[in-house]
Amino acid sequence: MIHLNRISTEPPKRWEKKETKEKLSELHKELFELQNKFFADGRHALLIVLQGMDTSGKDGTIRHALACMNPMGIETKSFRMPTKEEGDHDFLWRIYPHLPAKGMISVFNRSHYEDVLVPTVAKSIPEAGLRHRLELINALERHWVSSGIGVLKFYLHIDQGEQKERLAERKQDPQKRWKYDAADDVAAKHWDHYRKAYEQVLSGCNDVPWNIIPANKRWCRNYSVAKVVRDHLDSLELKYPRKRASAKRKRAQ
Repeated sequence: MIHLNRISTEPPKRWEKKETKEKLSELHKELFELQNKFFADGRHALLIVLQGMDTSGKDGTIRHALACMNPMGIETKSFRMPTKEEGDHDFLWRIYPHLPAKGMISVFNRSHYEDVLVPTVAKSIPEAGLRHRLELINALERHWVSSGIGVLKFYLHIDQGEQKERLAERKQDPQKRWKYDAADDVAAKHWDHYRKAYEQVLSGCNDVPWNIIPANKRWCRNYSVAKVVRDHLDSLELKYPRKRASAKRKRAQ
């Protein structure tokens, strides 16, 4: 069982802000080149899942860790409260249209895990139903991986004090005030409940492993996520094709 209160939200010792930011700049160059080769290679797809407490920095991670990538090869999708149409279907129905095709990268800002976390806190689904959802997600993520979709899951780990500071910042900063919603304060009051719900998800849906990212410091968070993505792409032994595939061959593939 994962216990989040035993895992640090701060950067590893010896990490320096300036040096880490310089390393991130180098990673950006590598990621740009790797994504280009990833698209050209065409054998793989990649799904990046970002989860975390409110204000943990999901938007900021996309902007600062992944913005170096060509927007033609990446789709970002945010999953919030299901719409009426989505609620009338199975909880995974809304996910499938946004899974990446080969050569493409999809980033989920929140994801299918919201349909386990929120019902857990609200106690709107029986315990057996929640276990079923966890088992189904495990099976599906294994299926996605075996189908050629790499799945990188990130939990952006902040502590309660940092969340309070960021919520206060949202209220005061004109450039961030638009993000503030009164529901943020309500959710913050349920910190312990959400932490326990996340611990169940991180422990129970780990067939495709989670990356728990210390996210109290934005520079640490951005570098850590970018490095995991770089390492994954680098491990695929990507190759440029010798020549462009014909339209007929593409259809057959």
